[in-house]
Amino acid sequence: MKKYILSALVVSAATVFTACNDMLDTDPRVTELTAATFPGKPADVEALNAATYSIMNTLGGGDAGGILDNPFYWWSLMSDDCYGSGGLQDNVAKSLHHFTTASANQYEQDFILLYGGISRANNQIETIDNVNWKGNEAKRNQLLGEGYFMRGLYTMWLTQLYGDVPLITSTVISADMQKQVSAEEKIYPQILSDFMSAKNLMKAERANGSGHADKFAAEAFMARAWMFWAGFYKGVRELASDDASMDLVEQEGCPAGTKLAKADVIAALKDVVANGGYKLCEDFRSLWQYSNSLLWDEAHDGKGHAYEYIADMKRENCFDQPGMGNGNTEEIFQIQFMNASKWAISGTYNNARMYSNYLSCFWGLRNGASNDNGKRDKTYPFNQGWGQGTPSVNLWADWDDNDLRKKATLIDLDNELESYTYEKDDCEESGYAVKKYADVNLDACAADNDSWWSKAPGYTSSSLDNKQQGDHFEDYYLMRYSDVLLMLTELTGDAQYMHEVQRRAGVAETPYTLENVQNERRWEFALEGIRFNDMRRWSGCDNHSKTSYAAVALGKQAGKLITVKGKKNSMNMAHMTCSWEERYAETKGFLPKPQSQINLMGEEMLKQNDGWTLSDAHTQYKVLY
Repeated sequence: MKKYILSALVVSAATVFTACNDMLDTDPRVTELTAATFPGKPADVEALNAATYSIMNTLGGGDAGGILDNPFYWWSLMSDDCYGSGGLQDNVAKSLHHFTTASANQYEQDFILLYGGISRANNQIETIDNVNWKGNEAKRNQLLGEGYFMRGLYTMWLTQLYGDVPLITSTVISADMQKQVSAEEKIYPQILSDFMSAKNLMKAERANGSGHADKFAAEAFMARAWMFWAGFYKGVRELASDDASMDLVEQEGCPAGTKLAKADVIAALKDVVANGGYKLCEDFRSLWQYSNSLLWDEAHDGKGHAYEYIADMKRENCFDQPGMGNGNTEEIFQIQFMNASKWAISGTYNNARMYSNYLSCFWGLRNGASNDNGKRDKTYPFNQGWGQGTPSVNLWADWDDNDLRKKATLIDLDNELESYTYEKDDCEESGYAVKKYADVNLDACAADNDSWWSKAPGYTSSSLDNKQQGDHFEDYYLMRYSDVLLMLTELTGDAQYMHEVQRRAGVAETPYTLENVQNERRWEFALEGIRFNDMRRWSGCDNHSKTSYAAVALGKQAGKLITVKGKKNSMNMAHMTCSWEERYAETKGFLPKPQSQINLMGEEMLKQNDGWTLSDAHTQYKVLY
């Protein structure tokens, strides 16, 4: 077969081990392993499992071509949550926001990484019974379930980004697997079968922030995937009153004849509520690192700076206290990070900053010629970064001031910071910045723009020798308990679950309507990358037309005042080539498949997505500022 991305993928069990070598290069045994001898014991399967998960680190901390690899960051930029913004030269962020491309292969990196993750999961699934599990069957089932879960997760992200793609379910890629298939008819049934297998194989015990999947994570993601399929592809307008059913694929943990419909999804989510042991943190701010106890202490010590916004919190609710922050009581699944990044890390599936939550840097305050943003006497406690993904004017304007989540999510630059500078090399600024995931400094830190993590217990030095870029260890939330509650209300029409989320936010409890659920999800998950695919699944009922939910919401940003080149409110936001309504209707929110892969495979095997013909001027990035 031809050598395309699926070649980074692997076409036989032997090459799978070569593919794994990059991620397992800390283990000298790996270079000598073969399919005949590896895995040979449970610890070997655990090593394969770690390699499967580690693709998420490269997604969360890697960057290629000037953009973070995290697909949830891409989806935030494509939503009405925020603009592309950043520096004048940051064309990828603005391309994503305007549904354009500056090059034919601009969005290739996640295509590569996600297929790499799928390959590793396939290897884990196929080789697990090389090990003698007698007397340890529960561990075998847990590790197999995690393999199915991660394959389903990576495949879901892949198809939500790129649409119809080759469905790879084996390390030996058959001729049939080399050709793209229908996401609606083939890929989603496989995704949901993988989540079903994971649900039935894994233990009904919380992973407790360990970074591993468990039964409850599988149930929650099964619901998310089914709801996207039902809305985006089947056109279900209101899930509380309508339904859709699919036949699943027979495999271990998913018996022949298994079907999946709304009642099954509801039952899975109710199991998470009844048996998962999750609960919402009392204070929404506890989820985010700006509420750490070291910063809280500086707000109360009467010395230097004080971040008054968190001064009214209970200290036991601070981010770094038990049950809060990383591993908190509502965290169901996440990407975890650690102080292990190195400039010397390389390889197809690696990145120097892969163990740092680099989103904190991409969303940090834009710094330019003034070099003021990030200084403690100017923007305490928030640090500088690349200034991409400026929250939209509409996000602030549409949000009720009485909702506690508004100021817990957004920085009001003119009113919250001492002296923010609108830099001359920045664009598409709105007057707001992202507070979720924002890195913060302390008076106790050695220098401006040092991360607060450098003063956390157990910290010795920056593994990357760059605290601004390497010292970001806040979990990236992929599923929170509040999502389970809001999905249940959307599926059942029972508002009691939504009320639990609203009470924490300090807003009035509202009855069930689809609009109320849509708004609640917008506020609860703002800038977490959830919004865009919610918008898409609510648009299938209108055939993703220019009048669909997503198209209308995106179109509302046109004409809003933005700050460009340091000149405040000097321009009106306008689409780069046509309109957001047109670009959404033309693409349905999919990105272009990498042209290099299409060329190598042939168009009979991999076809470009609608709305991405490179000769069409609507698709092409152009300089606006």
